[in-house]
Amino acid sequence: MRLPRPRPRTDRGRLLLVLALAAAVTAFTATVPLLRDWFDLRVYHGAVDSWVHHGGRLYDYRVPGTPYGFTYPPFAAVAMLPMALLPLRAAIAAALLLNLAALAVVLRILVGADWRRYGWYGCALGVCALALFEPLRDTFSFGQVNILLLALVLADARLLATGPGRWAGVGIGLASAVKLTPLIFIGLLLLARRRRAAAVASAVTAAATAFAACVAPDASRFYWTEALWDTTRVGRLDYVSNQSLQGILARLGEPDRAVWAGAVLLVLCVWAVRARRAVAAGEWTTAFALTGLAACLVSPITWVHHLVWLLPSFAVLVRAGHPRLAGALYAVLCTSVVWLWFDDASGVDGFLGSNTYTWITLGLLVWLPVGQLRAAPRPLSRSTSAMAPAPSPAAPVIAPVFDQSAPPPSAGGVSATAAGSVAGPGCDVTRGASSEPTGSTRPSASKPQSSSSRASSYTAKLPPA
Repeated sequence: MRLPRPRPRTDRGRLLLVLALAAAVTAFTATVPLLRDWFDLRVYHGAVDSWVHHGGRLYDYRVPGTPYGFTYPPFAAVAMLPMALLPLRAAIAAALLLNLAALAVVLRILVGADWRRYGWYGCALGVCALALFEPLRDTFSFGQVNILLLALVLADARLLATGPGRWAGVGIGLASAVKLTPLIFIGLLLLARRRRAAAVASAVTAAATAFAACVAPDASRFYWTEALWDTTRVGRLDYVSNQSLQGILARLGEPDRAVWAGAVLLVLCVWAVRARRAVAAGEWTTAFALTGLAACLVSPITWVHHLVWLLPSFAVLVRAGHPRLAGALYAVLCTSVVWLWFDDASGVDGFLGSNTYTWITLGLLVWLPVGQLRAAPRPLSRSTSAMAPAPSPAAPVIAPVFDQSAPPPSAGGVSATAAGSVAGPGCDVTRGASSEPTGSTRPSASKPQSSSSRASSYTAKLPPA
């Protein structure tokens, strides 16, 4: 017999609980996590301001007192040109609003309209949980663009899942023009035989890149011929924030590129097999989740804030009926545990602990459920039930016939409801399927990073050799 879970029974009790949780989350984020002091946003704003108002070269700019400057493709700088019209504080406010709007889009796509069934109380608890997620915290406090790119990519997932997707590929194309990492999603479109969407994404990326070349020809020439290949501009590979395959090998002291290439090839093979299986099952959210996981693993540098690409995986886990597993893994990603090995990642404990987030990413890539998503049963509308005539006493009552291809209704009400509430309508309908990120390494001078040490992870970078 399952005992009922204690919970507030009144709105006043719920409000008090939410206020207590909000206070605890605020205290946690003010003391435990590593705060970033908008460092990336200051890079963007300073580079664009110097470029527009002072005649400086885009990729020559450095944040005062540091060796760090702009590392994205030129189209990212062109898209950020409106920032040159704003002072830094206004740019920070604008970035916060944009990231909040992008997060709302991501949640709307992953959760769907079912969020309404939880009301204000459930939504407030969800916000508290999201505020603890370290990659999301870092994205906001760095002023990063990761959540914006995730929203663009997931918009294409929704288009592909809900219809022909005439505009599918535009979001992936724009995201790939801003950062190189989302290019792997074009590979997913090719695996899924969505050639039109792949062509659209490729064309949008090429057009955006060409447009940037027209606006900033010198910057484009320098980026594609020099800056892209200069890994010292990004940061140290063995820095603990680098939660990629390359980061593991670098912390082990393994410099052989052939070893890294072999690991990347193996990961891509696993991804291709599992992503095709997900597409064949009509589970586009799962396919995009797997692709985000693979992107984080194969990228030479995947800073902790890039792991917002793991959010769709947690949605898939919950909808597939594994909420406890999703909660456990999510909780680990809220702890900042990898920073315990900030100074020394040697030994067995360093190998296991400093790569914790990479192990989670690898585990999700291999074991994320495919073909197990459950659809929440939709209640009949009131108008339909009101107009349905009662069965005639003289006529036999005929049991409804369910589509044999659809999964049977779940016997576990809780898990079925939780599972159906995450993906939302249109995200995983079962129909046939027709990098240079900025990063951080250890610096000569410390930067704001936490409320105690106030040293940004970006300032842990080394100056170019």
